[in-house]
Amino acid sequence: MNLLQNLQLALTGLSSNKMRTALTMLGIVIGVGVVILVVAIGQGATKSVSDAVNSLGQNILSVRPGQARLRITAAVTKASAAAGSSTVAAGTSVVTPGSTTSSTALTSPNHLTLNEANQIAIDFPTTVGAVAPMSRGTVTVRLGGNTASTSVSGTNHEYMFVTNTSVDHGRFFTDFEVQEAAKVCVVGHTTAANLSGNPNTDLTGQNLLINSQQFLCVGMLTPKGAGAFGQDQDDIILMPVTTAMRRLFNKDRLDFLSVRCTSARMMPLAQVQIAKFLENAHHLRPPYPLNDDFQITNMTQIAQQQASVTKTMTMLLSAVAVISLIVGGIGIMNIMLVSVTERTREIGIRKAVGATPRDILSQFLIESAIISLLGGLIGIALGVGAAVVLSSVSGWNTIVSSASIGVAIGVSGGIGIFFGAYPANKAARMNPIDALQYE
Repeated sequence: MNLLQNLQLALTGLSSNKMRTALTMLGIVIGVGVVILVVAIGQGATKSVSDAVNSLGQNILSVRPGQARLRITAAVTKASAAAGSSTVAAGTSVVTPGSTTSSTALTSPNHLTLNEANQIAIDFPTTVGAVAPMSRGTVTVRLGGNTASTSVSGTNHEYMFVTNTSVDHGRFFTDFEVQEAAKVCVVGHTTAANLSGNPNTDLTGQNLLINSQQFLCVGMLTPKGAGAFGQDQDDIILMPVTTAMRRLFNKDRLDFLSVRCTSARMMPLAQVQIAKFLENAHHLRPPYPLNDDFQITNMTQIAQQQASVTKTMTMLLSAVAVISLIVGGIGIMNIMLVSVTERTREIGIRKAVGATPRDILSQFLIESAIISLLGGLIGIALGVGAAVVLSSVSGWNTIVSSASIGVAIGVSGGIGIFFGAYPANKAARMNPIDALQYE
């Protein structure tokens, strides 16, 4: 018999009991559907992390002030010490002659200064490409009769290079405006939409009241979308760092620095150089980095860690889906064994009229492969549909690749052949006389 005849016989056999066939392929449907959905979520999450990190800039180090540290010291006085001293160091306990005591002192954090940010950019030209000082706070913005609360970041012109930021209307503020603490700003599209009610509004050239102070909007930021932690990167106002510190927040220290290194290879060296510079500038004592009053974070390493976590979760959920596929395959084997038993006389008749063991083997293998492939196709359709619905309803970024669909089809077909091989082989080896006598 040729392949077409075997295919027709297989379809006839499956259609004779439609409900059993549908229930048999249910495990494959669920397994393949879950695999498609999980891979789509994993690939979407990986791309979201990658896009978010790229939106923050490449080869970025984040330098932030550390927390105040509680130091424990011991004070020992000798009997020969001057007993009548009335001067006691701040933060220590009074020590009587001849006694030993311990004391605690809460050290104040040395926050980052604008001069230190400028000096880092000057001192390490080989490893540091640009430094963007940052001073942040939440403000109330008013445009006409509309009011909104948003985040303000004070920075310099290097911010554009450090964070891959651009403007799609107007311009960015200049270094001269930073030096003069000018009342100018650049506005994100979400903030502009909140103030005007129009998502496509352009506030360039308009005056805004920020904390009751008038600022001129000189440009609109190019939209970036959600950040690495889901925050809206377009709900922001940028202005000169000197303006933010002096006129809005009344600060003399920075909140953090964003440092763009000249290359990924230079990042470790830049991290060491910046740490040594700040340790010397803040007059810190060993041990380092235990006594550092700052923290340096490698954004690339954070992105790699997030991608690793996403990959691990994807693999874990995929393993669960694979188990479902195996269970579905066992179900196919079980039903095919039942089918072989029920059709024993049919197998004996076919062999009696000239069917070869190969013909019988092909018929049952085709049946199991059809069950598995059809279940796989339905599972793919359900998985793709679930990914689309999840993306539209919850806003999750899901990516269904053609490679995952191709692998799903191949795996589902392979499962049918693998788990159908034993029942098919059992049918092919039947003795026609015994099969004809089977009741």
